[in-house]
Amino acid sequence: MKKIGFVDFYISEWHANNYPKWIAQANEVLGTDYKVAYAWAEKDVSLYDGRTTAQWCEQFGATPCDSIEELCEKSDVILVLAPSDPEKHLPYAKAVLPFGKPTYIDKTFTPNTAEAREIFAIAQKHGTPFFSTSALRYATELDEIAGSRQLAVTGSGRSAEEYIVHQTEMVVKTLGAGAQKVRAAKMGLLSVFEIAYGDDRTATMTYSPNALPFTLLAEGGEKPRWRQVKSDFFAALLQDILRFYESGKVSFDVSETMEVMAIREAALKALDAPGEWVSL
Repeated sequence: MKKIGFVDFYISEWHANNYPKWIAQANEVLGTDYKVAYAWAEKDVSLYDGRTTAQWCEQFGATPCDSIEELCEKSDVILVLAPSDPEKHLPYAKAVLPFGKPTYIDKTFTPNTAEAREIFAIAQKHGTPFFSTSALRYATELDEIAGSRQLAVTGSGRSAEEYIVHQTEMVVKTLGAGAQKVRAAKMGLLSVFEIAYGDDRTATMTYSPNALPFTLLAEGGEKPRWRQVKSDFFAALLQDILRFYESGKVSFDVSETMEVMAIREAALKALDAPGEWVSL
Protein backbone atom coordinates (compact mmCIF):
# COMPACT_ATOMS: atom_id res chain seq x y z
CA MET A 1 0.00 0.00 0.00
CA LYS A 2 1.21 3.49 -0.86
CA LYS A 3 0.40 6.18 1.67
CA ILE A 4 -1.13 9.53 0.71
CA GLY A 5 -0.72 12.52 2.99
CA PHE A 6 -3.47 15.16 2.93
CA VAL A 7 -2.38 18.75 3.65
CA ASP A 8 -5.20 21.22 4.22
CA PHE A 9 -6.10 24.55 5.78
CA TYR A 10 -8.88 22.73 7.66
CA ILE A 11 -9.29 19.07 6.82
CA SER A 12 -13.03 18.53 7.03
CA GLU A 13 -14.24 20.18 3.82
CA TRP A 14 -16.03 18.99 0.69
CA HIS A 15 -12.98 17.89 -1.27
CA ALA A 16 -11.25 16.08 1.60
CA ASN A 17 -14.53 14.44 2.58
CA ASN A 18 -15.06 12.99 -0.91
CA TYR A 19 -11.58 12.27 -2.23
CA PRO A 20 -11.01 9.10 -0.12
CA LYS A 21 -13.93 7.26 -1.72
CA TRP A 22 -12.89 8.41 -5.20
CA ILE A 23 -9.34 7.25 -4.49
CA ALA A 24 -10.72 3.83 -3.54
CA GLN A 25 -12.76 3.72 -6.75
CA ALA A 26 -9.72 4.78 -8.80
CA ASN A 27 -7.72 1.96 -7.20
CA GLU A 28 -10.31 -0.51 -8.47
CA VAL A 29 -10.15 0.89 -12.00
CA LEU A 30 -6.36 1.12 -12.17
CA GLY A 31 -5.36 -1.85 -10.04
CA THR A 32 -3.37 0.42 -7.72
CA ASP A 33 -3.24 0.48 -3.92
CA TYR A 34 -3.28 4.00 -2.50
CA LYS A 35 -4.80 5.05 0.80
CA VAL A 36 -5.17 8.34 2.63
CA ALA A 37 -2.92 7.47 5.57
CA TYR A 38 -1.95 10.82 7.09
CA ALA A 39 -3.50 14.26 7.47
CA TRP A 40 -2.30 17.64 8.68
CA ALA A 41 -4.37 20.82 8.84
CA GLU A 42 -3.30 24.32 9.80
CA LYS A 43 -6.61 24.90 11.62
CA ASP A 44 -7.69 22.06 13.87
CA VAL A 45 -11.40 22.93 13.78
CA SER A 46 -13.07 22.96 10.37
CA LEU A 47 -14.72 26.17 9.18
CA TYR A 48 -16.92 23.94 7.01
CA ASP A 49 -18.60 21.71 9.60
CA GLY A 50 -16.85 22.24 12.95
CA ARG A 51 -15.13 18.84 13.02
CA THR A 52 -11.58 18.51 14.29
CA THR A 53 -8.69 16.94 12.43
CA ALA A 54 -8.78 13.97 14.81
CA GLN A 55 -12.49 13.42 14.17
CA TRP A 56 -11.94 13.51 10.42
CA CYS A 57 -9.04 11.08 10.69
CA GLU A 58 -11.10 8.69 12.79
CA GLN A 59 -13.80 8.59 10.12
CA PHE A 60 -11.40 8.00 7.24
CA GLY A 61 -8.88 5.76 8.96
CA ALA A 62 -6.02 8.25 8.73
CA THR A 63 -3.44 9.31 11.31
CA PRO A 64 -3.20 13.00 12.24
CA CYS A 65 0.29 14.53 12.11
CA ASP A 66 1.62 17.21 14.43
CA SER A 67 3.44 19.02 11.63
CA ILE A 68 3.49 19.25 7.87
CA GLU A 69 7.07 18.00 7.96
CA GLU A 70 6.04 14.85 9.85
CA LEU A 71 3.36 14.18 7.25
CA CYS A 72 5.82 14.60 4.37
CA GLU A 73 8.36 12.27 5.99
CA LYS A 74 5.80 9.50 6.54
CA SER A 75 3.84 9.76 3.28
CA ASP A 76 4.78 8.27 -0.07
CA VAL A 77 2.92 10.97 -2.02
CA ILE A 78 1.28 14.27 -1.08
CA LEU A 79 -2.07 15.88 -1.89
CA VAL A 80 -2.34 19.57 -0.98
CA LEU A 81 -5.97 20.61 -0.59
CA ALA A 82 -7.17 24.01 0.70
CA PRO A 83 -9.39 24.33 -2.43
CA SER A 84 -11.09 27.49 -1.16
CA ASP A 85 -7.89 29.07 0.14
CA PRO A 86 -5.34 29.21 -2.71
CA GLU A 87 -3.30 31.82 -0.83
CA LYS A 88 -2.22 28.90 1.38
CA HIS A 89 -0.74 26.90 -1.50
CA LEU A 90 2.58 28.76 -1.73
CA PRO A 91 3.48 28.37 1.97
CA TYR A 92 2.38 24.73 1.88
CA ALA A 93 4.40 24.16 -1.31
CA LYS A 94 7.47 25.67 0.35
CA ALA A 95 7.14 23.05 3.09
CA VAL A 96 6.13 20.07 0.93
CA LEU A 97 8.03 20.26 -2.35
CA PRO A 98 11.57 20.06 -0.87
CA PHE A 99 10.78 16.46 0.15
CA GLY A 100 10.78 15.52 -3.54
CA LYS A 101 7.65 13.36 -3.34
CA PRO A 102 5.01 13.43 -6.12
CA THR A 103 2.54 16.14 -5.17
CA TYR A 104 -0.87 17.23 -6.40
CA ILE A 105 -2.05 20.76 -5.52
CA ASP A 106 -5.80 21.32 -5.68
CA LYS A 107 -7.54 24.09 -7.55
CA THR A 108 -7.37 27.08 -7.51
CA PHE A 109 -3.60 26.63 -7.92
CA THR A 110 -2.63 30.12 -6.72
CA PRO A 111 -4.30 33.53 -6.32
CA ASN A 112 -1.97 35.09 -8.92
CA THR A 113 0.61 34.23 -11.55
CA ALA A 114 3.55 35.48 -9.48
CA GLU A 115 2.91 32.83 -6.82
CA ALA A 116 2.31 30.21 -9.51
CA ARG A 117 5.75 30.92 -11.00
CA GLU A 118 7.30 30.68 -7.53
CA ILE A 119 5.82 27.22 -6.90
CA PHE A 120 7.06 25.99 -10.27
CA ALA A 121 10.53 27.32 -9.40
CA ILE A 122 10.53 25.51 -6.04
CA ALA A 123 9.51 22.24 -7.69
CA GLN A 124 12.19 22.61 -10.34
CA LYS A 125 14.87 23.36 -7.72
CA HIS A 126 14.10 20.16 -5.83
CA GLY A 127 13.21 18.01 -8.84
CA THR A 128 9.75 17.37 -7.42
CA PRO A 129 7.04 16.18 -9.80
CA PHE A 130 3.77 18.01 -9.21
CA PHE A 131 0.72 19.34 -10.97
CA SER A 132 -2.50 21.24 -10.40
CA THR A 133 -5.75 21.47 -12.31
CA SER A 134 -9.45 22.04 -12.07
CA ALA A 135 -11.43 18.81 -12.25
CA LEU A 136 -13.32 20.27 -15.23
CA ARG A 137 -10.30 19.51 -17.42
CA TYR A 138 -11.50 15.90 -17.26
CA ALA A 139 -15.05 16.50 -18.48
CA THR A 140 -15.42 14.07 -21.37
CA GLU A 141 -17.67 16.56 -23.15
CA LEU A 142 -14.49 18.53 -23.91
CA ASP A 143 -13.10 15.56 -25.83
CA GLU A 144 -16.06 15.83 -28.20
CA ILE A 145 -15.08 19.37 -29.24
CA ALA A 146 -11.31 18.89 -29.53
CA GLY A 147 -9.86 21.12 -32.21
CA SER A 148 -12.51 23.82 -31.91
CA ARG A 149 -11.35 27.42 -32.34
CA GLN A 150 -14.36 29.21 -30.86
CA LEU A 151 -15.81 28.32 -27.50
CA ALA A 152 -18.39 29.67 -25.06
CA VAL A 153 -18.69 28.19 -21.56
CA THR A 154 -20.93 28.84 -18.57
CA GLY A 155 -20.76 27.98 -14.89
CA SER A 156 -21.59 29.04 -11.35
CA GLY A 157 -20.37 28.97 -7.78
CA ARG A 158 -20.15 31.04 -4.63
CA SER A 159 -17.90 33.64 -6.25
CA ALA A 160 -16.12 34.25 -9.52
CA GLU A 161 -12.86 34.45 -7.58
CA GLU A 162 -13.20 30.83 -6.48
CA TYR A 163 -15.09 29.25 -9.39
CA ILE A 164 -14.07 30.98 -12.62
CA VAL A 165 -11.04 28.66 -12.66
CA HIS A 166 -13.31 25.82 -13.80
CA GLN A 167 -14.44 27.63 -16.93
CA THR A 168 -10.91 28.85 -17.56
CA GLU A 169 -9.59 25.30 -17.41
CA MET A 170 -12.15 24.21 -20.01
CA VAL A 171 -11.15 27.06 -22.31
CA VAL A 172 -7.42 26.39 -22.03
CA LYS A 173 -7.79 22.64 -22.54
CA THR A 174 -9.80 23.28 -25.72
CA LEU A 175 -8.09 26.33 -27.22
CA GLY A 176 -4.59 25.97 -25.77
CA ALA A 177 -2.24 28.77 -24.76
CA GLY A 178 -1.77 32.19 -26.35
CA ALA A 179 -4.53 34.33 -24.86
CA GLN A 180 -3.58 38.00 -24.96
CA LYS A 181 -6.24 39.95 -23.07
CA VAL A 182 -9.58 39.75 -21.29
CA ARG A 183 -12.47 42.14 -20.79
CA ALA A 184 -15.59 41.76 -18.69
CA ALA A 185 -19.18 42.95 -18.75
CA LYS A 186 -21.69 42.83 -15.91
CA MET A 187 -25.33 42.14 -16.79
CA GLY A 188 -27.37 41.84 -13.63
CA LEU A 189 -26.35 38.59 -11.96
CA LEU A 190 -24.22 37.58 -14.94
CA SER A 191 -20.55 38.34 -15.47
CA VAL A 192 -19.35 37.74 -19.03
CA PHE A 193 -15.67 37.50 -19.89
CA GLU A 194 -14.32 37.79 -23.44
CA ILE A 195 -10.89 36.30 -24.13
CA ALA A 196 -8.92 37.58 -27.13
CA TYR A 197 -6.11 35.53 -28.71
CA GLY A 198 -4.93 37.59 -31.66
CA ASP A 199 -5.84 34.86 -34.17
CA ASP A 200 -9.07 33.07 -35.10
CA ARG A 201 -9.53 31.65 -31.61
CA THR A 202 -12.15 33.29 -29.38
CA ALA A 203 -13.73 32.39 -26.07
CA THR A 204 -16.34 33.70 -23.68
CA MET A 205 -17.00 32.65 -20.10
CA THR A 206 -20.32 33.45 -18.43
CA TYR A 207 -20.47 33.23 -14.64
CA SER A 208 -23.41 33.54 -12.29
CA PRO A 209 -23.69 32.95 -8.53
CA ASN A 210 -25.13 29.44 -8.17
CA ALA A 211 -27.51 29.64 -11.14
CA LEU A 212 -25.89 28.20 -14.30
CA PRO A 213 -24.75 24.63 -14.94
CA PHE A 214 -21.42 23.96 -16.61
CA THR A 215 -22.10 24.06 -20.34
CA LEU A 216 -20.11 24.57 -23.51
CA LEU A 217 -20.91 25.76 -27.02
CA ALA A 218 -18.27 25.16 -29.66
CA GLU A 219 -17.89 25.86 -33.35
CA GLY A 220 -19.26 23.18 -35.61
CA GLY A 221 -19.81 24.59 -39.08
CA GLU A 222 -23.54 24.70 -39.75
CA LYS A 223 -24.24 22.85 -36.54
CA PRO A 224 -22.50 24.26 -33.45
CA ARG A 225 -22.03 21.73 -30.69
CA TRP A 226 -23.70 22.42 -27.35
CA ARG A 227 -23.14 20.22 -24.34
CA GLN A 228 -24.08 20.32 -20.69
CA VAL A 229 -21.28 18.86 -18.61
CA LYS A 230 -22.65 15.73 -16.97
CA SER A 231 -19.66 13.40 -17.04
CA ASP A 232 -17.99 12.17 -13.85
CA PHE A 233 -15.02 14.51 -14.03
CA PHE A 234 -14.01 14.10 -10.38
CA ALA A 235 -13.62 10.34 -10.79
CA ALA A 236 -11.45 10.97 -13.85
CA LEU A 237 -9.39 13.54 -11.94
CA LEU A 238 -8.59 11.11 -9.12
CA GLN A 239 -7.66 8.41 -11.61
CA ASP A 240 -5.23 10.79 -13.28
CA ILE A 241 -3.76 11.80 -9.92
CA LEU A 242 -3.04 8.14 -9.11
CA ARG A 243 -1.52 7.59 -12.56
CA PHE A 244 0.70 10.60 -11.88
CA TYR A 245 1.70 9.20 -8.48
CA GLU A 246 2.67 5.96 -10.21
CA SER A 247 4.68 7.48 -13.07
CA GLY A 248 5.67 10.96 -11.89
CA LYS A 249 4.48 12.22 -15.28
CA VAL A 250 1.71 14.77 -15.84
CA SER A 251 -0.84 13.89 -18.53
CA PHE A 252 -0.90 17.38 -20.06
CA ASP A 253 1.48 20.26 -20.75
CA VAL A 254 1.93 21.96 -17.37
CA SER A 255 2.48 25.31 -19.10
CA GLU A 256 -1.30 25.30 -19.49
CA THR A 257 -1.59 25.72 -15.72
CA MET A 258 0.24 29.04 -15.99
CA GLU A 259 -2.09 30.01 -18.83
CA VAL A 260 -5.13 29.22 -16.67
CA MET A 261 -3.76 31.33 -13.83
CA ALA A 262 -2.92 34.23 -16.15
CA ILE A 263 -6.40 34.27 -17.72
CA ARG A 264 -8.06 33.98 -14.30
CA GLU A 265 -5.98 36.84 -12.89
CA ALA A 266 -6.77 39.07 -15.88
CA ALA A 267 -10.48 38.15 -15.72
CA LEU A 268 -10.79 39.15 -12.08
CA LYS A 269 -9.01 42.45 -12.77
CA ALA A 270 -11.32 43.02 -15.72
CA LEU A 271 -14.33 42.46 -13.49
CA ASP A 272 -13.28 45.52 -11.51
CA ALA A 273 -13.10 47.63 -14.69
CA PRO A 274 -15.99 46.50 -16.94
CA GLY A 275 -15.49 47.18 -20.65
CA GLU A 276 -11.73 47.67 -20.41
CA TRP A 277 -9.24 45.19 -21.88
CA VAL A 278 -6.80 43.74 -19.37
CA SER A 279 -3.63 42.20 -20.79
CA LEU A 280 -2.31 38.90 -19.53
